[in-house]
Amino acid sequence: MAQGRWVVGLTGNIATGKSTVLAYLATKGAQIIDADGLTHQTMTPGGLAYGAIVETFGPGILAADGTINRPALGQIVFCDPAALRQLEQIVHPAVFTRAPGVVTASTAPVIVIEAIKLLEAENLIRLCDTVWVVTARPETQLRRLRETRGMDEAEARRRMAAQSPQAEKIKRADRVIENDSTPEELYAQLDRLWVELKIARG
Repeated sequence: MAQGRWVVGLTGNIATGKSTVLAYLATKGAQIIDADGLTHQTMTPGGLAYGAIVETFGPGILAADGTINRPALGQIVFCDPAALRQLEQIVHPAVFTRAPGVVTASTAPVIVIEAIKLLEAENLIRLCDTVWVVTARPETQLRRLRETRGMDEAEARRRMAAQSPQAEKIKRADRVIENDSTPEELYAQLDRLWVELKIARG
């Protein structure tokens, strides 16, 4: 904790409901630092990762306006673990370079850093006072990917398999948020955690 504030590191696998958690915490007054949003910025033309991504994966990933076609890039990397590692090696350092500056500049009492690779990024972990992991059963993840993102089962399972096991994230969590039930039950968990943060901040 620095200067009377808490920095929460939030992570979890695909379709566990991290976005819902972030949206609710924002209503509580938390500042949200979305690593995926920072990723988008680094991948825009002129961004820190743009040139290296185009050089690595070729001009075929570009849209007509010169921006990176993220679905086209996703089709490459989520079918090839080696390609996914290449992309991560390009993007993550660029993202992790930006996040500390955002935290330092913030005046919010609670800051939430959301990153799917949070636990693999030592410079992000060092910023966090506590780590929360959002979990869901595989069948819940699969259903959400098919219903909300329109993926077929094969594509959904590929996306799920491309990520590190939830069990490994849970081992390193200070708090685990289970998100298989109703939004109301999720919000009740988050209310309890928010009270903990208020007590910890004094």
